[in-house]
Amino acid sequence: MPDAKTPFYVTTAISYPNGAPHIGHAYEAIATDAIARFHKLDGRDVRLLTGTDEHGLKMSQTAAREGVTPFDWATKNAARFKAMDELYGISFDRFIRTTDKDHYSASQELWRRMAASGDVYLGKYEGWYSVRDEAYFDESETTLAEDGTRRAPTGAPVEWVKEESYFFRLSAYQDRLLKLYEDQPNFIGPDARRNEVTAFVKRGLTDLSISRTTFDWGVPVPDDPKHVMYVWVDALTNYITGAGFPDEASDLWRYWPADLHVIGKDIIRFHTVFWPAFLMSAGIPLPKRVFAHGFLNVRGEKMSKSVGNVVDPFAIAEGYGVDAVRYFLLREAPFGQDGSYSHEAIIGRINADLANDLGNLAQRSLSMIAKNCEGRAPTPGAFTQADQAMLDAADALLAKTRKAFDDLALHSALAGIWAVVAEANRYFANEQPWSLKKTDPERMATVLYVTAETVRIVALLAQPFVPTAAGKLLDLLAAAESDRNFNALEAGRRLAPGAELPTPQPVFPRYVEPTPEAAQ
Repeated sequence: MPDAKTPFYVTTAISYPNGAPHIGHAYEAIATDAIARFHKLDGRDVRLLTGTDEHGLKMSQTAAREGVTPFDWATKNAARFKAMDELYGISFDRFIRTTDKDHYSASQELWRRMAASGDVYLGKYEGWYSVRDEAYFDESETTLAEDGTRRAPTGAPVEWVKEESYFFRLSAYQDRLLKLYEDQPNFIGPDARRNEVTAFVKRGLTDLSISRTTFDWGVPVPDDPKHVMYVWVDALTNYITGAGFPDEASDLWRYWPADLHVIGKDIIRFHTVFWPAFLMSAGIPLPKRVFAHGFLNVRGEKMSKSVGNVVDPFAIAEGYGVDAVRYFLLREAPFGQDGSYSHEAIIGRINADLANDLGNLAQRSLSMIAKNCEGRAPTPGAFTQADQAMLDAADALLAKTRKAFDDLALHSALAGIWAVVAEANRYFANEQPWSLKKTDPERMATVLYVTAETVRIVALLAQPFVPTAAGKLLDLLAAAESDRNFNALEAGRRLAPGAELPTPQPVFPRYVEPTPEAAQ
């Protein structure tokens, strides 16, 4: 059982609003939201931070092409990312923008503390830079493309940059970082990412260029405003801005250090090499865990504008429903590995898992209660071995789900919940309450009670994943708002016999392919 007094702070990576959001952005937000919702339902004091990373050369260049200011371009696109979060029910406590005034203050204070530690010095940078990745690369990391251009490991073009720059003494932190990874193996997850980062650091770290003078769209360097901070210095700082930094007397500072940063695997180095080194230098506690999820591919192929397979999160929510998309994304692939999206796969999950398994179970059992129990929760008789086994399986779910969330195995949590749904369907079919109606109505009432109680437990635990649909199921079971957290799963707390239940309504409709006539 978690300590309710201990805060839980979880963050997404902040999205780069150089264009519209795609389904990969929604995937990260939905997963992080499920984690936040789970811990909140489990009694924790939760803070969820998300937002947009708005500085850098790429934003400046795109805004110039669009004929607008960088701030206006960022504002336009940040609104789309926030709208996506709101559409998918992301329960953020703050949507941060790196153009927020308090974020400038936090970034400059972090810089001052790193400088005071002797880790910032002025020099000249000369090397390869990727505008698209907003990242520097050693020549050994780049390759020569067939067209003669040099490319980053991501495939993005790099350009030779030569300018005055402030540097951070990253090389001084190699041993401390390796000790961090060894002492706290859970700091980086999954294991493949930890091994990747450890190998990278063991190859040796060079000092990092952390300012630019060739453009001015960024946070000004304290006491030297002709320099702006390297975008990743200010982007990473958002996590402590969101916890009230630099006001460490702020009530928000109780949330730091963050319990979890959820990020994409492509930005793992920034979060597990640069970020802890910056914080060590500034004397600020480190986050407890950084977890990198995989990419969401489309029919096994990476999403790409040139291929034309980028999935619009607004369009698929309209086509399938928000809860269906949330369920699919969190169920389909092990969290931390790449997943694949396709129309056929999501339809399979909607119709099999949601409509057939849970939807039908709830509708059939609650409809029988409405018709045969005067619309009230049945009063059960003595439980048989089958009844008790069904209730025991449902009661065991909370501990199993907690373990899955501790391991960030969100797919396993869902698999465990739906295994109980499958068992409940078998139980319902075996006990045949429709036959018991005539031969043994008291036994029918017990079977219907056990089934409804199992649906209640499943609905409570499904809330982090499908909050709206799970809420509707709890409505149908007349669960009070105060009985929708995990305290309602404590021993002895059951569906109240005799409670008046609303008229049952389908919660998970089957997906039916639109006809050509319907599209007209």
